Amino acid sequence: MWRGQAAEHLAALSLRLRGYRIVARRYRTKLGEVDIIARRGDLVAFVEVKARPDERAAIDAVDYATQKRIMDAADIWLSRQRDHAKLSQRFDIVAVIPWRWPRHFPDAF
Repeated sequence: MWRGQAAEHLAALSLRLRGYRIVARRYRTKLGEVDIIARRGDLVAFVEVKARPDERAAIDAVDYATQKRIMDAADIWLSRQRDHAKLSQRFDIVAVIPWRWPRHFPDAF
């Protein structure tokens, strides 16, 4: 559990340094969870964070069922935003690899 929280913290830091504003972490609904919701202007990135030994393992860990849960939770979050009609959305992965800076994969699914 600690490893996952540390990975999410590092991923959020790397996104902030790239100009994103973190609007939610560990956003949970009955249908699913989003690790990080980040915003830059009218773009909202729903980010899944994976701590794995290598990038390929991190990307492969986000299977179809995981993607569906994230998309369902994203729909709920968007529906609660007053400006949802003008927002564009994207689904990203941030891979946290030991001894390396997190790697951001925009529009991963």
